[in-house]
Amino acid sequence: MNPPHVAIVGATGAVGVEMLLCLEQRNFPLGGLKLLASARSAGKRMNFRGKEIVVEELTHESFNDVDIALLSAGGGISKEFGPSAAAAGAVVIDNSSAFRMDPDVPLVVPEINPAAAKNRPRNIIANPNCTTIISLMALAPLHEAFGLESIIASSYQAVSGSGAQGIIELEEQVKAIASGQPFTPKVYPRQIAFNVIPQVDVFTDSGYTKEELKMLHEGRKIMDLPELKVSCTCVRVPVYRSHSVSITASFKRPVDVQAARAAFAGKPGIKVVDDPANKLFPVPLDTTGKDDCLVGRIRKNIVCDNALDLWVVGDQVRKGAALNAVQIAEIL
Repeated sequence: MNPPHVAIVGATGAVGVEMLLCLEQRNFPLGGLKLLASARSAGKRMNFRGKEIVVEELTHESFNDVDIALLSAGGGISKEFGPSAAAAGAVVIDNSSAFRMDPDVPLVVPEINPAAAKNRPRNIIANPNCTTIISLMALAPLHEAFGLESIIASSYQAVSGSGAQGIIELEEQVKAIASGQPFTPKVYPRQIAFNVIPQVDVFTDSGYTKEELKMLHEGRKIMDLPELKVSCTCVRVPVYRSHSVSITASFKRPVDVQAARAAFAGKPGIKVVDDPANKLFPVPLDTTGKDDCLVGRIRKNIVCDNALDLWVVGDQVRKGAALNAVQIAEIL
């Protein structure tokens, strides 16, 4: 098989840039590489393997010679151009929420359900939500050991999850507060500097936000657990990059902390950092720019039977988005 021709849609955005970096760092075999973006970004030059590639304007004819299309330009772009790319013969790996719950579109985390990528009736594969990926990287090995039944989680999500504007808003607010200047929040409903905001995405009639419900619906699909129970609270925190999630997971079988730690041994993409007595536990800075998610604070829950408490951290731009998509491409 000849090396595939790959296109990145949204190449100049944060996730697109990270996808390009992952392709280079992982020495992905390429027969060709096309960088696509809006007319506003067309003409920009981006470095890849020591060469400059000119960004092209995205059109419906952009995919005629493409084998794999990595899409990361928002749900609207994915809905418009994803089917065009698939019809042109490209396998679409989409980072938006546009196709995640489509029954004909597999939702894939390569370390958990790689075989799902082979069954793609629409020639589209969906990348899960970043918080879902990071959480399930820690939960999947425990499910194998004990049989997962329910999840209660609180996420602590970095401002880069809102894109570049989230980072800018945090920086500007910190500077304004330090100099005693007034400011008006734009990206977030409340001040984010020196604060936390218990809202990520919009609220639904259920009282949960869309982000919180993604953990429920996507978790069930990826893990093939239609009866999985999930309650989640997603919180925006003044951290630049990497999401953290506090999880209480209940299981069918009796749990043991040592057995839980052993369940992670040899599992790709997840590492245990768990020695609280010596101040060893995962924090966002430990995972920023890194491939692996880290899990720690593993302990038996003292309220629920057969339950564990744990803390998992991962880079949401990398494993939560770009890297996961490139790993799916590697399966192909």
